[in-house]
Amino acid sequence: MKIIKQSSLLVLLMFSIVTAKAQTALEKTVADWERAKTYTKEYLDAMPEGSFSLKPTPQMRSFADQFLHLADANYAFASAATDEKSPVAMGGLEKGSDKSKSTVTKDVLASYDFVIAGIKKMSAEKLSEKVKLFGKFEMTREDALNKCFEHQTHHRGQGTVYIRLAGATPPAEKLF
Repeated sequence: MKIIKQSSLLVLLMFSIVTAKAQTALEKTVADWERAKTYTKEYLDAMPEGSFSLKPTPQMRSFADQFLHLADANYAFASAATDEKSPVAMGGLEKGSDKSKSTVTKDVLASYDFVIAGIKKMSAEKLSEKVKLFGKFEMTREDALNKCFEHQTHHRGQGTVYIRLAGATPPAEKLF
């Protein structure tokens, strides 16, 4: 009987440690997304209003479309990862007609709010659950959120070149 009680206590202790570690991972993820939102806003603020339509080459997206693509993907990835219904159809923002600085900024920042709110609603245990991203890539919810973070980082980073081509200065690196 004593061994069963000790074993039960050990299992409970291990579960508590794993749950606390996963909760810490969620809190870190939220903090990273809040930092990314602030950093992205600095990029949007740095680009002169008249340069949101800038395309370095005819084959490339405009600056506005880069950031609207980023926002569309934030909604799509986060919806799959968190089970929250996206308020935006896939590609809907980039296909829109209003590419003004104020509208793009509002739409992009709203996509970060959607990601952050979805993560905050998740339980730590959900991070290890499997999901299908875009109907074909099976991964954990945590991996889907990491892919989303990687995607927005990639497209925000491309914005550096656009801002320089517009004659403006991009924001300084924001790792912390």
